[in-house]
Amino acid sequence: MSKVTSDMAMSVDGFTAGHNQSLDKPFGDGVGELTLHGWMFEQADVNAAEIEAITVARAYVMGRNMFGPGRGDWDLDWKGWWGDDPPYHAPVFVLTHHPREPLTMQGGTTFTFVTEGISAALEQARAAAEDKDVAVAGGAQTVNQFLAAGLVDELRLHVAPVTFGQGERLFDGMPASKLEQVSCRQASLVTHLVYRPRVSAPPEGGTAR
Repeated sequence: MSKVTSDMAMSVDGFTAGHNQSLDKPFGDGVGELTLHGWMFEQADVNAAEIEAITVARAYVMGRNMFGPGRGDWDLDWKGWWGDDPPYHAPVFVLTHHPREPLTMQGGTTFTFVTEGISAALEQARAAAEDKDVAVAGGAQTVNQFLAAGLVDELRLHVAPVTFGQGERLFDGMPASKLEQVSCRQASLVTHLVYRPRVSAPPEGGTAR
């Protein structure tokens, strides 16, 4: 069976985005793209192994909040943040409460919109990935649901040397859990931490807006 991974860039105080995410501010108030992801763009050569590990997945799951800033009924003109050729180049399953027909993009990316919750999304992603890895791409609320349900095999945190003080936070509302550390590597703009999560009593199901 394929491995389920999740890579999350986050601040030292645990936030993956600020409040009030919008079209103009996709990472929220006061959070620029390079604040958390500078290590990917400014020092891609130094962090090549971590970047390659993110892209090795053959199917992805994400929450609607990561796919776009809209809420409620779909704006069918919206096709994601990434333009006509998103970086995934694989099937992506988007959790939502609002049905939408699949969206085929350039480069092999297809967005499928799943209304039945995280278990259904993961089942579809596993089928699409065959024996390859599935990645839970985010955002924090979606990753928290997968972690709480005990569905993540490997959690990779990329911690930037900044604090936000507020926003969307990883581990909020989760039950007590134990993280088995696999590795730790420090670079100038980031510390890479890899864990195997262990949750004692996973709840059932869940959806993301």
